[in-house]
Amino acid sequence: MATPIKEWSKLEVRAVVRFLFSKGTKPSEIHKQIAETYGEGAMSRSRVYQWCTWFGEGRTSLGDEPKSGRPKTSTNEENTTRVDELIRCDRRMKIREIALKLEIPKSTVHEIVHDTLGYRKVSARWVPKMLTEDHKL
Repeated sequence: MATPIKEWSKLEVRAVVRFLFSKGTKPSEIHKQIAETYGEGAMSRSRVYQWCTWFGEGRTSLGDEPKSGRPKTSTNEENTTRVDELIRCDRRMKIREIALKLEIPKSTVHEIVHDTLGYRKVSARWVPKMLTEDHKL
């Protein structure tokens, strides 16, 4: 009996499944061969069946499909510019007012104002955190 391969990648095992499936090997036999060659933990029987189904449907990619996840945050360059313009027009504007005016979440406005733009409130006015010599004049 051959010695099991100890180091392998998911893509390598998937390529073997694809190869054996294209040769007409049944999924149960593919799983048996993978378990003998790579060890029991390489790919479960149900996963072998799933990959065989996908390859049978015409899938050619061995990589993972892009996952749907949390949508891109509204902390982007456009919103940062809009928030900065509002603050420069009225330094007494509150985060809640900015959020309502721009129709973006207060938490996003807070992140833009404090983290991205580096403003802080002083005497009810937004000022840059680090004053340069130009700001001090």
